[in-house]
Amino acid sequence: MALNKLRENIDRIDDTLLELLNERMEFVHSVGELKNTTGAPIYRPEREQSILNRLKDNNRGKLTDSAIDALFLELFAVARNLELPERIAYLGPEASFTHQAAESRFGAMSSYLSIGSIKGVFREVDSGKARFGVIPIENSSNGIVSDTIHCLSDYDLKIIAEVVIDIHHVLATPCEDIKTIKRIYSKDIAFAQCQKFLDDFGLDEVEHIPVESTAKAARLAKENKGSAAICSDVAATMYNIPTLFQNIEDNGNNRTRFFIVSNFENAPSQNDKTSILVQLPNKPGALVAFLNDFEAVNINLTKIKSHIVGGISTFFLEFAGHKEDEHIKNIFTKYSDSIKFLGSYVKEADDI
Repeated sequence: MALNKLRENIDRIDDTLLELLNERMEFVHSVGELKNTTGAPIYRPEREQSILNRLKDNNRGKLTDSAIDALFLELFAVARNLELPERIAYLGPEASFTHQAAESRFGAMSSYLSIGSIKGVFREVDSGKARFGVIPIENSSNGIVSDTIHCLSDYDLKIIAEVVIDIHHVLATPCEDIKTIKRIYSKDIAFAQCQKFLDDFGLDEVEHIPVESTAKAARLAKENKGSAAICSDVAATMYNIPTLFQNIEDNGNNRTRFFIVSNFENAPSQNDKTSILVQLPNKPGALVAFLNDFEAVNINLTKIKSHIVGGISTFFLEFAGHKEDEHIKNIFTKYSDSIKFLGSYVKEADDI
């Protein structure tokens, strides 16, 4: 087929897509009007996930699953923002991995608030200044983020979604020769995650300067002669710094999981995970008895972590299922004085 004819067909399909997208937005608007009368939230992660699953099951073309996710998650975000512009608070700064996690779910059209601390994110959502908050909960190399656990205990916000992203670091620098690098800026965790690379290239002997975020590291590397940054590719691009090496992390499977928090609870999706905090009586066998109740009804516990919250030993637990599942409701009733429900949400990964 001639090139011009191929382009004509593409243009025709684009025109049809535009008509269909506008028709979809009309239906979305009608749904939004109904929700406004009931006070129901516009963002329903479980509904969006069911749409994505259906589309992937029905897909017979060249689009991959990740391509379907990218296209339709952005479409969902556009639809939500046409109805009610969303303000998303995230652990900043701009171009941080948390910012990337937020954009992966809420798209480019949302209004983002860069907040300097995890507690600040919770505070802004709790006060209503932001509708949603995005914060890290754990990294596959560095474990649970304690500040997030403390805030989940202190605030009554609910986890409505989890986001898991691969963490890749680059060495970005205006220096043309690696031998001229005198200092490297990065977050302390990023230094630890890239130690083998630093050792192999003799960069363990230059000055390492820890900063609050890898995005800030990129900015400082741009501003200070003889400097480099361990940062994300997005941060390097934003500050227009050349990348000397990509994927310099020690662990190629380095991943971080994030929570999205808000002030509502999700309906069941048939593929849910639930997170809770548990404070049990200080007596022998209390934890074993509690865990045995989960085993007795065949609930799969996917995470058990111990923390000290407010001077009290507290367990952060996750398990398969939704709060409204009958066998889970029975456990919640039995241990109502010990459990703080954090949220039931669509499971993105069993663990990282």
